Amino acid sequence: MPRISRRSLLTSGAAAGALAASGLALMAGTPKTGGTLRGVLTGGTAQDSWDARDHDSLFMMAAAHGAVFDCLTEIAADGALKGELAESWSASEDARLWTFDLRKDVTFHNGKPFVAEDVLESFALHFDPAHPSPAQPLLRDVTGIHALGDHQVQFTLAASNADFPYLLADYHLVIYPAGYVELAMLNGIGTGLYRVQSFEPGQRLQATRVTSHYKDGRAGFFEALDFVNVDAPSERLNLLLEGQADAVAQIAPVYATQIAQAEGITLQQLRGNQHFSFALDGRHSLAEADAVQRALKHAVDRQAFVDDLLLGYGAAGSDTPVGPSNPFYAGKLGALAHDPEQARHLLRAAGVDQLSLRLIGGSGGQGQATAAVFAKQLKQVGVDIAVSAQPSQLSLSTSAGRATEDWAMATYLAPGATWNRGGWENPLFDTLLGAARSEMDSTKRRALYGELQQLVAQSGNLIIPAFADHLQATSKAIASPPATGAHYAMDNARFAERWWRA
Repeated sequence: MPRISRRSLLTSGAAAGALAASGLALMAGTPKTGGTLRGVLTGGTAQDSWDARDHDSLFMMAAAHGAVFDCLTEIAADGALKGELAESWSASEDARLWTFDLRKDVTFHNGKPFVAEDVLESFALHFDPAHPSPAQPLLRDVTGIHALGDHQVQFTLAASNADFPYLLADYHLVIYPAGYVELAMLNGIGTGLYRVQSFEPGQRLQATRVTSHYKDGRAGFFEALDFVNVDAPSERLNLLLEGQADAVAQIAPVYATQIAQAEGITLQQLRGNQHFSFALDGRHSLAEADAVQRALKHAVDRQAFVDDLLLGYGAAGSDTPVGPSNPFYAGKLGALAHDPEQARHLLRAAGVDQLSLRLIGGSGGQGQATAAVFAKQLKQVGVDIAVSAQPSQLSLSTSAGRATEDWAMATYLAPGATWNRGGWENPLFDTLLGAARSEMDSTKRRALYGELQQLVAQSGNLIIPAFADHLQATSKAIASPPATGAHYAMDNARFAERWWRA
């Protein structure tokens, strides 16, 4: 996935909308229409619903914002931002006032025309204190959302944000029909290319193509979708090899070579910002927590994670969620070096020889293997790791990363963020994040994001040893555009829209 260019974001939002409408950026050649896409995904649970505030798995991402619902903006396969329900947008000179022109040719699956009130009511969900939303930290600077007409909305921000339209592509920010929000969350009523036929939470989605849609000719080439959730990597592999699936997500590295050599199957290896992270929980009492934090960073052999766990399908990390696909990625700037002796010294001084580790849902089949590599490395510096099902001193989770630096930092490290696993807080971090978000000069922004990455790498509570490539596979029955998105797995979780039957 190429690094994202901000050039068109501030200067040609209208052009982005026009390009999306033209279809010129979609693909080379003419896709075929018809047939059913049989997709095998992961992460679903029995508690799944169409309330996007609770979505935290590839299964629901692909089903919701990738098929049944739409957002205001969309991140294309090449990383560029384009309009979805928003046709175009413009900003005030200080990027505090953002105006979005909405499409006029959109209808919800229940027949209701799409208008500005739908945006207002949908966004209001993410400010409801009774139901915290993972998107709330992204919207924390929004002080007002107003309709300027039936097809225009305006967001007022407390501080400048040069990347604000990117945030509106977040998969939690799907649009529901005003007046029918609860019903839409119950039955899956959106503006997407596919209408729900049956839905078994955590197990299966069956959906059919709507007869008329504003993306006609540009996306949505399958007649029907049949998504199943399978968490065991070997079971996903077998469904593909036995011809019972067309596209399978999250191939385990140990199976990648077998898939690549299988006749009639294509392995997709994509470098994005997907990573696994260990978070030291500052809410639990631990003597000399800062020393322990630095000790763990010194103890980790990042290249060993790439070689032994990912079998080469990835890249070494530097303890920050900003990754190789982000335009201001600073690489190993500020990362603490692998230094087992220093780690031993710090741990002895803190009197720590055992830590408990909790696997957070979403680690998938790699969770135990990742924990095992970590435990082996910590054992070498005198610390035993005990895996626990209860809240622990450490937690391990996997994440897809985010498309912009601000988005990533706000998601995983901002105060109050759902995925700030250890409750980390740092006044300097907050100051730098606000300054970088507001800075319009790209050279100055790069420097500020460099400072942020250095601060997080040295002082943050996250250990992010590696970025894992997206490994997914398709049968010969499936064709796709030349560019495949790696913002999330399965073409930014939009493979149902973008691929077709060969």
